[in-house]
Parts: sequence; C-alpha cells; structure tokens
Amino acid sequence: MKLNDSNYYSTEADMEYWSASQYKDFVGTFGRPGCEFRAMMKLSGRWKEDTTDALLIGSYVDAYFEGINAFHIFRAGHPEMFRNDGTLYAKYAVGDVLIERIKKCDLLVKYLSGDHQTIMTGELFGQKWKIKMDSYFPGKCICDLKTTRQIDKAFWIKDLGYPVNFIQYWGYDIQGAIYQEIVRQNTGEKLPFCIVAVDKQKHPTVTPPTWVEQYILDDALAKVEANMPHLVRVKSGEELPSRCGGCDCCRDLFNPDHPINSEELVLSF
Repeated sequence: MKLNDSNYYSTEADMEYWSASQYKDFVGTFGRPGCEFRAMMKLSGRWKEDTTDALLIGSYVDAYFEGINAFHIFRAGHPEMFRNDGTLYAKYAVGDVLIERIKKCDLLVKYLSGDHQTIMTGELFGQKWKIKMDSYFPGKCICDLKTTRQIDKAFWIKDLGYPVNFIQYWGYDIQGAIYQEIVRQNTGEKLPFCIVAVDKQKHPTVTPPTWVEQYILDDALAKVEANMPHLVRVKSGEELPSRCGGCDCCRDLFNPDHPINSEELVLSF
C-alpha cells in the first residue's frame, strides 16, 4: 500500500503499518495509559475515540502552519467550530490566540517552515512503520509542533522517583525516536529532532525550538524494541489483548465470557 495524504490515517494503513500514535495506543505514556483492548477495537473499526476540544484546537493550529490550503480544508471539514461569520466559537477561540502568539516569534515560524506533512515509511524491528512530519528540513532537522496544557509544568512520576517534562510525559520522545530512525533509513542521515510548543494558557507560553537529547531518543527507541514482540502477536491475533478496565472503550465494549471469584474483582476491573 502506497501512502498519501488521503489514505495515511485510514484503517487499511493502520493495519499494514505501525506508527508512533498506534504504538502509544497499545503501550501508553506517563500522561495517558495505554490499552491493548482499545487499540485493537480501534483497528477493527468497533471503537472511535471522541474528538475532544483540545484535539480540535491542536489540529486547527497545526493546519494553519501547514499552509493556506490545509487551513481551508480543515475549516471546511469542521464547521462545528465556527460561527456563521467564520469566527471561532468561544471554546475554540484560544486556537487563534496560540497562532498569533507563535507568529510573534520569527524563530518559531522559521522552524515551522520546513517541508510540511512529509510522509515516509520504513521498517523497525521486523515491522512496517509510517511517519508524517510537521516540519522537515532535509539534511538538517525534524521539527514537530505541539500544543499542550502548560509547558513549564513538571510531572512527578512515582515509579521513576523524579519529575519529567511535558515532552516525555506525553511520549513525544517516542515519536521523535521513530521519526529519526525512519528518516535515517530513507536518507542515510540521522537528523536531530526538536519540538516547537505553545501552551493553552490565557497568556500562552512558547518554548524556543527544543532539541530532544539523543540519549533520550535512544532510550525511547530501545523501549519500543523491547515491547514490539508482544505487540506484534497481539495485533496479529496470536495473543489476546490486555484490558486497562478504566477507559471508555473497556466500559462500553468488554463482554465477560466467564464468571470470576470476588477476590479477582480488583484485578479484573
């Protein structure tokens, strides 16, 4: 299957290829637990994630910096966000605030001016993978635009015993590691990966273009490699998917097929 803008996000493409977002559906991040059952239900077409206001705002900002055509297409595809006069409804209005904040900084605009939404494919750990990059500078770097709740917040991770920043909390290091390796396979060049971020506060904070250190990317890719044998068996149907028990998909679609003892309740739900 040859990927393009029209079929990149299709179920057929997701069945044939892995992606950073699909991997995170299965495994999760510090900020959002994964659920193998939910990931498999999405692949089967039996479950579709709710489109949250936060996701719509992020996609609106992404589309603006992708270019005028992409921005028009996004607006036409999401009429629920706009009043009759073409302005955003109040709950989405922060999208324009974020765009204007980024535009004030020439450096950020420069880093978002690479080749937009560049698609590449490759092979990782015996599996086909796909990537789609926000801003790609051939021979120089890969840059990704992120909107987040609060840039300067530190997230305490009990199991680690120390806090992490929003990049690792939401698994953007995983995304960067996969992008970097697929670009290397296609071009022979191992390019640095950076994040341009703006947060959704009343007075938004922006980061300088933020390089994700190579050792962090290497560690993220090693963890992907360690998880893939099991995930491949789950996706192929060789193993049953585990269930988190706490997501909407588990609550709506899980149908027990055998009785349990009361001692199993906490472990089963």
